[in-house]
Amino acid sequence: MQILTLGNELLRQKALPVKAIGPEYLKIAEELVNALHEGDGIGLAGPQIGIMERIFAIHVAGDTARVFINPSIIETSQETCKFEEGCLSVPGVYTDVVRPEAVKIQAWNEKGRAFTMEASGIVARVIQHEYDHLEGILFIDRISELKKNRILAKIAAKSEKAAAKQQD
Repeated sequence: MQILTLGNELLRQKALPVKAIGPEYLKIAEELVNALHEGDGIGLAGPQIGIMERIFAIHVAGDTARVFINPSIIETSQETCKFEEGCLSVPGVYTDVVRPEAVKIQAWNEKGRAFTMEASGIVARVIQHEYDHLEGILFIDRISELKKNRILAKIAAKSEKAAAKQQD
């Protein structure tokens, strides 16, 4: 399974709601969890692998792997915190992002069971990061324009260097 990277237009599109959670979502959920483990990530959303539906998986160390289908963040804390984030779709880039410290989310799991969950710390951060993917938002969209432009310039320079190397 290929993880799409910055520049692929699917990463900038809003994912569509899942109409009915059938047995195929057990397989999709398994694929998401396997892909995030293979990529050494802690979260992965459907759009990152070309599935344009509202589904993501997270697996934070010390916690169980979880799948969220048609999630809604229904509450966020007023308290925020800054923490370094990276993304499998923006490889090699890490930067501090400010997000709410805690969230309350409603979703369905891969078996079609509804649940509500409150999370804080790293789990809340990963939920928000993956939820953003369903909205077509990348973590670099959550930083200053200046910092974002520097990151994009570095990525472009690396791409040009790699392309030049391939031509040699």
